Amino acid sequence: MKTNDIRQKYLEFFQKKQHEILTSASLLPENDPTTLFTGSGMQPMVPYLLGEKHPLGVRLADSQKCFRSGDIDEVGDNRHTTFFEMLGNWSLGDYFKEEQISWMWEFLTQELGLDPEHLYVTCFTGSEELSIPRDEESAHLWQKLFQERGIEAKIVENSEEEGMQGGRIFYYSEKKNWWSRSGIPQNMPEGEPGGPDTEMFWDFGEKLGLHEKSSWKDLPCHVNCDCGRFVEIGNNVFMQYKKTSSGFEQLVQKNVDFGGGLERVAAAVNNDPDIFTIDLFDGVRSTLEELSGKKYGEDEKDTFAFRVILDHMRAAVFLISDGAYPSNKDQGYFTRRLVRRAIQFSAHLDITENFVERCTRSIIETYQYAYPLLQEKLDEIVKVLKTEEEKFRKAIERAKKEYNKIEGEIQSLLEGTSNTENTELIYEKLAGICANLYQTHGLPFEIFVEFVEKLGFQIDEHKLSRAFEQEFKKHQELSRQGSEQKFKGGLSDHSDMSIKYHTATHLLHIALRKVLGDHVGQKGSNITPERLRFDFSHNDKLTEDQLKQVEDLVNAAIEKDYPVSFQEMKVEEAYKEGVIGMFPERYDDVVKVYTIGDPTHPGNANPEEPTFSREICGGPHVEHTGVLGHFTITKEESCSAGVRRIKAILE
Repeated sequence: MKTNDIRQKYLEFFQKKQHEILTSASLLPENDPTTLFTGSGMQPMVPYLLGEKHPLGVRLADSQKCFRSGDIDEVGDNRHTTFFEMLGNWSLGDYFKEEQISWMWEFLTQELGLDPEHLYVTCFTGSEELSIPRDEESAHLWQKLFQERGIEAKIVENSEEEGMQGGRIFYYSEKKNWWSRSGIPQNMPEGEPGGPDTEMFWDFGEKLGLHEKSSWKDLPCHVNCDCGRFVEIGNNVFMQYKKTSSGFEQLVQKNVDFGGGLERVAAAVNNDPDIFTIDLFDGVRSTLEELSGKKYGEDEKDTFAFRVILDHMRAAVFLISDGAYPSNKDQGYFTRRLVRRAIQFSAHLDITENFVERCTRSIIETYQYAYPLLQEKLDEIVKVLKTEEEKFRKAIERAKKEYNKIEGEIQSLLEGTSNTENTELIYEKLAGICANLYQTHGLPFEIFVEFVEKLGFQIDEHKLSRAFEQEFKKHQELSRQGSEQKFKGGLSDHSDMSIKYHTATHLLHIALRKVLGDHVGQKGSNITPERLRFDFSHNDKLTEDQLKQVEDLVNAAIEKDYPVSFQEMKVEEAYKEGVIGMFPERYDDVVKVYTIGDPTHPGNANPEEPTFSREICGGPHVEHTGVLGHFTITKEESCSAGVRRIKAILE
């Protein structure tokens, strides 16, 4: 069964269960200052889990694109990826445990044909400290389903200490069987939703945990250990609690939030624990094999390099398609890091020629039907990645020249490692040199190590890496001071000023289109109570006259004190009426359309007409423009290739 078939089966299955199918949200969250990326399927759903009405109803399902930057350094084993798809379904105060558990059983064992003998389940053991009871209901619902298939399903505890004990269903604490965006209950901020979960695991075979080279072979085996035998393929969260100052209280509705990693489910269907052998990687893996003359899986170090490139190139393609162009800050920093790390590891496979274009085309060919936007943006994505590859290869050459200037200093430093008393200090100094070359000239840590080892010294890479991380953290902390808003996307909060600035971005957007042309489109925004930042598509620097025209148009709209209102409508209807929607790939079938001006007047007009702006947006906004004050542009600059940035204030 192909992975695209699994995704389609899942969506069709829940469509038959009266679920509306949502379009995947962007990897770049809108109006969410808490995170850079969409890292889970439930992230775009938080307002609705807290009780806000979803325009499509109370039963929803999707396959959500996700990216987790924290997993970059974990990539290289057979199961970690930075980009993945999360199959999801939600009940917003509708069905609960009984329906969800029975449907997941039906989908896994009947729709996908997974052998229930290989399925294991975990449930929440409860917490006296949190006053949250053990989830016995879920455990017994699972037990009944297993028994109906003639499988004894013993429920056990303490498997972390005592092993499997012949069990099929296992109780774990909140460290394993509780889900919120912030992790365990103790780490949740006030107002954050969360709840106990019941997770499903696939057993790839006892032999994996007992392999003679496994560091786990003498430890108790259980479904949540890391021996490689088990992999979690799905997580049913019963999102029914909200953190308060005094503990937890029930949400206004009991929700179901299911998340299942598409790639992991495909691995279970294949009964192969290596995610990188699923068919989604076939095309790009073959491309790399052809370029390198090596075969995936034949050599351990080569396979590690294959996996890094496979993951990083796929993630970079999707990030760029959603607007995260390579740069030195914000989301673009991670795109750049992924691309450059992929290029570094290509050297391990003896790939010396430019290769990212071929990989990109292979990836988009695989995903073009599930994500048509990739095919639409093919030329743009290829151009961005080719440019990044060429820039990085030139940067490496420049950085190598800088390294050569201080190679003698490094050699003298390393000669002192024979004196063990000075080893820590020497590694600290070496890490400082490495961090400076990285920050100033872009020389990656791995390449620095290669250069140093050519001097004939054996480097303790783990020790140097720890020291480098410490040095790099010092740099990051210094960079963050005085710029706490640096990594925030959308609104930094929902204060009155942030809401005013949000409305002002709509006025600015239309004013730019009036002055520069309809090619102008929003590429991103960043809003704090102190200012707005607006990124838009345009090639040339704005003249003083153009900036003055834009300011005048915005201030004219403010002075007219236009009313601001919204209505829910189908996205196709919105486009027919001339509504601006700059991120079509992010929208559900029903959207909010905010109108600045007369909502009965069609189209987007100039300031002299009744309607100034009509845009698809999630809000929030002021009720009328007169409260905004005077609009002043403080800076206009280049953001990236073909993208300009304006910063402005309201006074």
